[in-house]
Amino acid sequence: MKFQPIFFGPAAVLAAALVANGMAWAADADTILGQTVPAWLSLHGQFTNVTQAYPSFTASFDGPNSLRGRGQTKETVDATLYLGVKLPGGLEFFVNPEIDQGFGLSNTLGAGGYPSGEAYKVGKSNPYFRLQRAFFRYTLDLGGETTTVESAANQFASTGHADNVTVTIGKFSATDIFDTNTYAHDPRGDFLNWSIVDSGAYDYAADAWGYTYGIAMEWNQAWWTWRAGVFDLSTIPNTTSLETGFQQFELVTEAEERHQLFGQPGKVKVLVFANRGRMANYVDALNLARQTGNTPDVSLVRRYQTRPGAAVNIEQGLNANLGAFIRLSTNDGRKEAFEFTEINRSIAAGIALKGTSWHRGGDTFGLAAVVNDISPQARSYFAAGGMGILIGDGQLPRYQAEKIIETYYKASVIEGIDLSLDFQHIADPAYDAVRGPVNIFGLRLHAAF
Repeated sequence: MKFQPIFFGPAAVLAAALVANGMAWAADADTILGQTVPAWLSLHGQFTNVTQAYPSFTASFDGPNSLRGRGQTKETVDATLYLGVKLPGGLEFFVNPEIDQGFGLSNTLGAGGYPSGEAYKVGKSNPYFRLQRAFFRYTLDLGGETTTVESAANQFASTGHADNVTVTIGKFSATDIFDTNTYAHDPRGDFLNWSIVDSGAYDYAADAWGYTYGIAMEWNQAWWTWRAGVFDLSTIPNTTSLETGFQQFELVTEAEERHQLFGQPGKVKVLVFANRGRMANYVDALNLARQTGNTPDVSLVRRYQTRPGAAVNIEQGLNANLGAFIRLSTNDGRKEAFEFTEINRSIAAGIALKGTSWHRGGDTFGLAAVVNDISPQARSYFAAGGMGILIGDGQLPRYQAEKIIETYYKASVIEGIDLSLDFQHIADPAYDAVRGPVNIFGLRLHAAF
C-alpha cells in the first residue's frame, strides 16, 4: 500500500494558522482585558486533521459504491470558529464559519457504519468555506437548583437554574441537541465511526455536511428533559441542497431521564422521529425493475410518504474514570435512507476510560462494538444491483450483518492539543460477506481554544 505525504497539506497549514491566530488573540485579550473575551462575546475555535488508511483486503469485485478492495490513504481537515454574542432580553446568537478540505476513504462510500465522522459526503481537494451554523438560542429560567455552566464552543459561561425552557432556531445540526452521549458523540474527540457517535438508524435531517434549518425546544427539570424539534430535509435524499419552508421535514422528540447509580451519573434517552418527504419504497423500485428489465433505481419511484424510527441511548458512569454506553435504534426499512446511511437496525456498546489511573488525566481510551443490519426489502434491492446513499456493491451474493469494532487512544500533548490513534475492524462491509474484513488505521490531530 502506498501512503501519500498529505498530512501537512496546504489546507492543514491554513487551518492550523487560523487556530493559532485565534489562540494568540485570546491570549492578548486575557492580558489586556483581564479575561479571555468580553462577557457579551463567546469565542472558541478548533482544528482537526484525520488521516485514515487500510491495506488491501479480500474483495473479488468492487461496485460503484464499494469500499475499494485496494489499500488507500485519505485525509480530511477542518477548522471552525465558534462565535457568539449576547443580545438584549436573554437572547444569544451563534455563527460557525468553517474551512474544510479532503476526502473520506473511497469518497465516503462503502459501509453502513462509515469509519470517519469527520468525512462529509462532499469531498474537495482544495480548501473551501462553509457557514455550518447560524442560530439563535433563548433560555427561559424557571427556577430550581442553581447550576453553573462553563464557557465552551457555542456556550456562554453562566449561572442559572436547572429548571428552564430553551429554544434554538436557525441553522445547526439536529444531533447538536438530540441523541447526544457523553462517551460517544464527538468524532473530533472520541470515536470516529458514524454508527457509534450517533444511533445508526436515526436518519436525522441534514444536508451533505450534516446541518439543516430547524427549531428545537427543550424543557429541562431537575432530573428529566423533554425535547422536540422540526427540521428541513434535503430537497432529494443525500444532496447538498436543503428544502425550505418545511415542505419536506423531520419531526423528532426525545425524553431524557437523569439519575445516580452507585454514586455515579447516568442517563436514559428515548427518541422517536418521522421523516416526511418524497422517498422511495424498495419494493416499488424492484417491481418497476422487473417490468422494465432494468436495474432497480429508487429515484424513479419516489413519492410523498413517511419514514418513522426510534432510538434508545443509555450512558452510565461506572466510577470516577470509567463510563459505558449502549445505543439501540431502528427505522422503517421498507423505504430508502433519506439523509444519514443505510442502517435499519443497529446496536452499539462501548466504554471510555480516563487516563488518571496511569497518571495521564488528560488521556482517554475508548473501546466499542456495533452490529448494523438492513431490512429484507433493502437486501433484495441491493442484491439486484441498486445503489444507496453510502452503499451499493452492484450485487449482494451473500448477506451478513455488518460488524464493527473500534478502539482509540487520545493523548493530551499540551493543553488544547490532542493526538489520537484509532483502529477499526469492519467485518462484512456494506453487509457483503464476500468482501472484507477491512482493518482501518487512523491518526487524528485536534486543537481547540
